[in-house]
Amino acid sequence: MEDQNNMERFQAKIDAGIKIEPKDWMPEKYRQTLVRQMSQHAHSEVIGMQPEGNWLTRAPSLRAKKILMAKIQDEGGHGLYLYCAAETLGVSRDKFIEWLHQGKAKYASVFNYPSPTWADMGAIGWLVDGAAIVNQVSLQRTSYGPYSRAMVKICKEESFHQRQGYEIMATLAKGTKEQKEMAQGALDRWWWPSLMMFGPHDSESANTKDSMKWGIKLETNDDLRQQFIDKTIPQIELIGLKIPDENAVLQENGSYKTSDIDWDEFWNVIKGNGPCNVQRLKHHVKAHEEGAWVREAAIAYGEKQ
Repeated sequence: MEDQNNMERFQAKIDAGIKIEPKDWMPEKYRQTLVRQMSQHAHSEVIGMQPEGNWLTRAPSLRAKKILMAKIQDEGGHGLYLYCAAETLGVSRDKFIEWLHQGKAKYASVFNYPSPTWADMGAIGWLVDGAAIVNQVSLQRTSYGPYSRAMVKICKEESFHQRQGYEIMATLAKGTKEQKEMAQGALDRWWWPSLMMFGPHDSESANTKDSMKWGIKLETNDDLRQQFIDKTIPQIELIGLKIPDENAVLQENGSYKTSDIDWDEFWNVIKGNGPCNVQRLKHHVKAHEEGAWVREAAIAYGEKQ
């Protein structure tokens, strides 16, 4: 009876738009859903630094290098905000990292694709961060207070990343024939993985119903994906590139109808069989182990103070 009363009060707060805070009563499934989602989000920010870090020494200008370095630093900061917010749910950061290294925790499938050209830095900023913004703007209103507040700052920074990526692609698209081809190649590579970022159809997601009821998610995967498509296709056309979907068509309602996503590829990457799954995780484990002395020194300094 007590749990039932707690659940009713909890749901009433959600329905009234009142944020749930760390010391508030919450259903265990609500907590576990947030632990999974927030840690996956944090892991994605940190793993996502890898394909961009690969280009720091090969950026085409000092300006480009400075902007890319600032972006990578932002992503590390986003991971920090999210790990801190996730720790309020009673799980330590060390445990989150342990689960990642053991393969028990996931990160966004999009970061398991290679970035072979400078144009990929543009496509990642424009498409990947653009897709992230669509999802994260909604998450600013999520029901868990620490997650919601972290997203406000993250969204402000991600908007700059999206513009930086679009600038790279627009510049290449109006350059030489080879540069435009490079931009088109990157767009072709990242278009479908970016659409997959929103997750499977909601009818196939076991967590969507509760997440929507509890205000963790405010919009469905399919609605968010469609928002991204409708916003991005006109941007593609504006800079003179081709939509990587010959079946894409503008409907009378102003929304675009597109081809079906290759969900077999999506699930294959999720299971660890993507082009860079092994490489990404191996790199993270190596960096974490080599950085152990820094963490130990910081803890010792803090204790001494």
